[in-house]
Amino acid sequence: MAKSNYLSESELLEKFRIALTNAESQPDIASALEEIGYDTAEIAKGKALWDEAEKVFEFNKKEDAETSLAYSEFKKKRDELNHFYKLHRKKAKVVFRNEPELLKQLKLDKALPASYIKWLGTVKDFYSAASAHENIKTKLQRLKVTPDELSKGSEMIASLESARAEYKREVGESQDATKQKDAALSKLEDFMSEFYAIAAIALEDRPQLLESLSKQVLS
Repeated sequence: MAKSNYLSESELLEKFRIALTNAESQPDIASALEEIGYDTAEIAKGKALWDEAEKVFEFNKKEDAETSLAYSEFKKKRDELNHFYKLHRKKAKVVFRNEPELLKQLKLDKALPASYIKWLGTVKDFYSAASAHENIKTKLQRLKVTPDELSKGSEMIASLESARAEYKREVGESQDATKQKDAALSKLEDFMSEFYAIAAIALEDRPQLLESLSKQVLS
């Protein structure tokens, strides 16, 4: 949306609300507008556009807030799993330090990837392999990496994947809400651009009344 360089969207909505309200309720302004053919029906069109813009603006804020919460939950679960896994990883590296094939099978032979997808794949492979092989499970128990902890790791992975799916869903909804908001605000701003141009003509002899329409007038 092409908007004022200095007004936020909420400030712009408030500016337009005041303008439309006063254009209808202030007799001198309403009369001057009617004299050039801009009656209450035209003002009503603007108010309808404002109502829609305000509705989708608030909805977009709600969706953005939900996206932020979903991301926080996803990040929390990722950090928890990462902390949980790294301790197991360190212990497993010690246990299998002389068994290169098992190190490779558990994805311990290379540095832990930084990207989320590759990182998660490495973590999943560790818990999958460790849980599937009795030999690995038995040896890990020497450093108190128990079968219960291995199961917990798998459960944490499932919980993380669920949280990421929820976050991605919220991102999509937020982006759609932003698109709707931008479209509604654009329509409203286009209407108000014409409104202010007409008001300037109607109030040409009484320019200070434009202040009541939230339009700054140079002294």
